[in-house]
Amino acid sequence: MAEAAPIDFRTSPDRYRHWKLSFENGVAYLTMDVNEDAGLRPGYKLKLNSYDLGVDIELADAVQRLRFEHPEVGAVVIRSERDRIFCSGANINMLGLSSHDHKVNFCKFTNETRLAIEDASQNSGQGYICSINGIAAGGGYELALACERILLADDGSSAVSLPELPLLAVLPGTGGLTRLVDKRLVRRDHADFFCTTAEGVRGKRARDWRLVDTLVPPSKLADETRGIAEEIAARSDRPKDARGIALPMVERRTEGDTLRYGTLTVEIDRERRAARLRFNGPTSAPPADAAGIQAEGAGFWPLALARDFDDAMMHLRLNETEIGTWVLQSQGDGALVEAYDALLAEEGDNWLVREIVLYWKRTLKRLDVSSRSLIALVEPGSCFAGTLLELVLAADRSYMLDGVFEGSNLPAAAIRLSSMNFGPYPMGNGLTRLATRFLAEPDRVDELQDEIGRPIDAEAADELGLVTFTPDDIDWEDEVRLAIEERAGFSPDGLIGMEANLRFAGPETLETKIFARLSAWQNWIFQRPNATGPEGALKLYGTGKQSKYDRKRA
Repeated sequence: MAEAAPIDFRTSPDRYRHWKLSFENGVAYLTMDVNEDAGLRPGYKLKLNSYDLGVDIELADAVQRLRFEHPEVGAVVIRSERDRIFCSGANINMLGLSSHDHKVNFCKFTNETRLAIEDASQNSGQGYICSINGIAAGGGYELALACERILLADDGSSAVSLPELPLLAVLPGTGGLTRLVDKRLVRRDHADFFCTTAEGVRGKRARDWRLVDTLVPPSKLADETRGIAEEIAARSDRPKDARGIALPMVERRTEGDTLRYGTLTVEIDRERRAARLRFNGPTSAPPADAAGIQAEGAGFWPLALARDFDDAMMHLRLNETEIGTWVLQSQGDGALVEAYDALLAEEGDNWLVREIVLYWKRTLKRLDVSSRSLIALVEPGSCFAGTLLELVLAADRSYMLDGVFEGSNLPAAAIRLSSMNFGPYPMGNGLTRLATRFLAEPDRVDELQDEIGRPIDAEAADELGLVTFTPDDIDWEDEVRLAIEERAGFSPDGLIGMEANLRFAGPETLETKIFARLSAWQNWIFQRPNATGPEGALKLYGTGKQSKYDRKRA
């Protein structure tokens, strides 16, 4: 059998096969019309507006473009083109044909897209409204749950449901259970009934139980949706007369086991099952102000790097599943990185700067939940400052060279803190990476603000608790090699579970609950043989019975 082509996360509206974008009076209409014959892989049809990863790649692209290319848009309506069907959720046949790794990363990416929708509503002044004209089941209702408002046609048949447990003996995969009780504050007994009935809930009960916000006669659904969306758009703080910036296709060149981006190089070492990600710092000073950032557009270094890094992570997640360790390195001038951070902080009230900072926040969060071992190397010539220093703080382990390499002309390694390390990039637990690092010593975070703007060498970084180890040039090669090689000797599933637990210390949030439960569930159910096949997932739970879906397949 021919090897499947790599999954490409790069797309644009002119290439969409499942979504349509239109605009009216400050509102964007994102209409779902899934082409059932355009699945990402052969072997299944995307019937009833069901989706696979390809559908969600387009949705994620649209959500991103609306933030950067359309500052005039203050509200987004997600709706369906199909009569009496909103979305029937993730395609079951696709899941049955997919590997464990694909299911894990599919569900993870889908939830990250839902979080991006929520982030847009909460922080970008782009409120999302879901207009349900029929059945919203499973992942279809989970998509609705990500929206700020949910409207449901009151026609006696339109319904919302999470039927995974009664029909498939699995749990909703993209945060539905958590969003029910933590976000929409549905009563636990109501939620219990809702999640154990395959038929779902409709009409007055759906509204009274807080499963939807508004019931609308089907003949008035379009007009009512438009009115609410335009009202939300009118209240938005987004500049209605501003000009957006275009997001062209991310440029990526593949040379054997090396991926080359404009700001990043990824080198894959298959023997060690590791990938080295080398981040390139800026080569010139930042523009003077927000107008200069606007003029540079997608070429503005922080935005260009975030886009390249985001694409690299998704490529590695889905196409290089055997590569379990990511080694994070950088090269460039740390003072220049710090200068870009200073510009972002100074122009933080500008809509475009706000979007760039929010994008970096989401990208770093994606790194946090990528289920890969992260090792950061701070060497002479590195530029881990401010925003890039977050990579070191996100790593499971970091090594910083104490001194210089013999015969090298490069100065000793140094790191730099900036204001961006103290608030703009919170983790999923709501804390900065510094605050999470120093949970036992919260005063240490305040003291570290005195170090902003100062180059910090290895000895000082060690004393300040900012790196894990500081070997000298004699021990460097052996310590780094052993750290990478030992990772390849551990169980990937064991490391995934360990790292996920260790990374999110501190308070639990909706976001950490979703990813923790998602990881635990996926690594339990999906790795079992025939979990969705003829033997049936229910059999795995010890009942000895088959689900309705399993009986049908059998």
